Amino acid sequence: MVVGEFTTEIDVLVIGAGPGGYVAAIRAAQLGKSVTIVDVDEVGGVCLNRGCIPSKALISAAHQYESMIHSKESDNGIVAESVSVNFEKVQTWKESIVKKLTGGVEGLLKGNKVTIVKGEALFASENEVRVLNGYEANRYRFEHCIIATGSRPIELKPFPYGGRILSSTEALSLKEIPKSMIVIGGGYIGVELGQTFSKFGTQVTILEGEKQILAAFEKQLIQPVTKSLKKAGVEIVTKAMALSAEQNDQEVTVTYKVGEEEKKVTAEYLLVTVGRRPNTDEIGLEAAGVKTNDRGFIEVDHQCRTNVANIYAIGDIVPGPALAHKASYEGKVAAEVIAGHSSAIDYKAIPAVVFSEPEIASVGLSEAEATEAGYEVSVGKFPFGANGRALSLNAAEGYVKIVADKSNGIVIGGQIVGAEASNLIAEIGLAIEMGATLEDFALTIHAHPTLGEITMEASEVALGQAVHTITK
Repeated sequence: MVVGEFTTEIDVLVIGAGPGGYVAAIRAAQLGKSVTIVDVDEVGGVCLNRGCIPSKALISAAHQYESMIHSKESDNGIVAESVSVNFEKVQTWKESIVKKLTGGVEGLLKGNKVTIVKGEALFASENEVRVLNGYEANRYRFEHCIIATGSRPIELKPFPYGGRILSSTEALSLKEIPKSMIVIGGGYIGVELGQTFSKFGTQVTILEGEKQILAAFEKQLIQPVTKSLKKAGVEIVTKAMALSAEQNDQEVTVTYKVGEEEKKVTAEYLLVTVGRRPNTDEIGLEAAGVKTNDRGFIEVDHQCRTNVANIYAIGDIVPGPALAHKASYEGKVAAEVIAGHSSAIDYKAIPAVVFSEPEIASVGLSEAEATEAGYEVSVGKFPFGANGRALSLNAAEGYVKIVADKSNGIVIGGQIVGAEASNLIAEIGLAIEMGATLEDFALTIHAHPTLGEITMEASEVALGQAVHTITK
C-alpha cells in the first residue's frame, strides 16, 4: 500500500545524483532555480560509489604494494623487508575515501539549497514525475527536467552475474585477493582492474575479442602497457571469443575460441567487463514522450535537449563515451540552457584516460584521425626517458605526442603514455580549447625538473627546434 502522495512544484528536477546529475543540480541552483534531485541510491552515483573513485583507490594501493615487494630489484637502494598486504584494511581505507567524497557532495547540494530526495523516479507525463520510496510516493511537477540516470555493466547471457562471475561492482568489493582471475574484455575497465589484481598477486588472464587490448587507442600508445602486463605475468589472449562458463563453489572455467581452436581456462573468479548499458529502460520515458534509439540511448541536440523541449539528458544515457567528466560538462551546459544562457556542447577537448601502468591519456585528434579529417599535420614526440624528472622517478617508459595543424601550428590533439599521463593531458586539453599553437607551448616556461617539460619538448620537436633529443 502506497501512502501520502503529495505534489510539489519546482523549477528543475534532476533524476540521478551522479557526477552529471549533482553538478547539473548545483549549477541550476547557482543560476537561481529551485532544484530537487532524486536518486534511488547514494549521492555520487556509480563514479564515487562503485566506479572511478574506489577503483583508483585500489589502483593506488596495488601500485604501492608492488613497488615495495619489488624493491629488492630496484637500483635506488631502498629495500623493504617482509612486505604484506591486509586487504580487509585496504577495502576499509577505500570505503573511507568514498564516504568522505559522497558526504562532501551531499554537503555541496545542501549548501546550494538543492532538495535531495531518495527514491525511484518514474515519469507520469512530460511535466510530472512520481517518486517511490518504499511505501511512500510523491509527485513532482517541474518546468524542466534533467535526466542523468547513468549506466550499468552489460550482462552477457552466457555469463550471468552471480557466484564466481563478477561485474566491476563486485570485483571492487572482494573481501580477499583472488589467487586467479579471468577477465573478459580488454577495454579500460578490464585492463585497470586486471592489472590492479595482478599487482596484488593474482594470476590474471585477459580475453579480448579485438586484435589488441585497449582497441580505442593507437597501437603504439598501448605497447608500454602491454609490455608491463606481460612482465607482471598477465596472459593476454586477443581475437578470443568467450563462449561459455561453468562454475562451482571454488572456481569457474571459461570456454573460448581463437580462430577455429577451442580452449578452456580456469580461475577463482571471472570478471566480465564488456561495456555498460544506459539506465533508460525503467524510468517511464514513454509516459513523457522521450525517445530512445535502438540501443537505449537518448538522442539530444547541441544543448542536451531531448525531443521533448523541457526535458534534457546527460551522461552515460546519451551517445558518446561513458565518462564522468563528460557527464559533469553536459550537466553544466543543460543547467545553463535552462537558465536562458546560450551554452552548447563541444566535445573537441574531452580527454580519455586509462589508469594503467603506465597511464594512457588522449585528447583531441590522433595523428591518424587528423589525417583522415583532411589535416596536413605537424607531429612532435618526446620520450619520458630523456626527461630528468621521469628518470628520478624511475618512470622512463613512455612518451608525449602532440598533433598540430601544419598550416597554422594550432594544436588539435595529443596522446601520452607514461607516468602521470592523467594529469599531464590537461595542459594539452587547455591548448586545444583555447586554440593555442606549438609556438605557445614552446614559449611557455616550464619548471625544471618536471614531467610537464615533456609537452614543451614535444612541441619543439614538431617545430624542428628540439634541444634535448636528436631529430631527423
